[in-house]
Amino acid sequence: MRIDIITIFPGYFREALDFGIVRRARAAGLINIQAHDLRAWTSDKHHVVDDRPFGGGDGMVLKPEPIFAAVESLAGARRRESIADGKRVVLLSPQGKPFSQSLAAEFALSEQLVLICGRYEGVDERVADALVTDEISIGDYVLSGGEPAALVVIDATIRLLPGALGSETSAVNESFSDGLLDCPHYTRPPEFEGMRPPDVLLNGNHAEIARWRREAATEKTRRNRPDLLKD
Repeated sequence: MRIDIITIFPGYFREALDFGIVRRARAAGLINIQAHDLRAWTSDKHHVVDDRPFGGGDGMVLKPEPIFAAVESLAGARRRESIADGKRVVLLSPQGKPFSQSLAAEFALSEQLVLICGRYEGVDERVADALVTDEISIGDYVLSGGEPAALVVIDATIRLLPGALGSETSAVNESFSDGLLDCPHYTRPPEFEGMRPPDVLLNGNHAEIARWRREAATEKTRRNRPDLLKD
């Protein structure tokens, strides 16, 4: 799988992608990730990528020309309808649809992801209208730019690639994989400051343990994310 990140701060990703599962996936050849400087696709001597918004207002807006040129160079198309199957061009934006485990699973089936990191007041709307396949938000809040969101998407997607995790069942049993939060987990010591894990986890009866985990996951979901149970 190939992931291309379009950003005005390529250095932001230099060390962030060199840890944990992402690093192992890169070392194993499962994923090829590159961060590209948007300024490389400008045509003026000052490499300007932003301008004042039409209609006035605060801040600056990322211009469409370099973004269209970058996607054409990286994905081979400059219109949504021309993007090949197996490729997704993703705009990271507070105005996008919520990112989810199911969407991460879709992305993990792709041959290539192109992630566009917004900045300032946002990106010229023509990028969303005519170029990207997905406009994604990681939550109902505003970040300084799309770079942290890109890292979230990358991590959530890569861990679903076959061979990325140490256990093939790890991703299956995680939160949101079946619509519920994950169940509580415990490890040694068996007693800590007067607190003990449930006895069922220590009795070796796998059927009872599985039943307890399902019930505990449902209860934790009811307590922390009751909205998930509605679905």
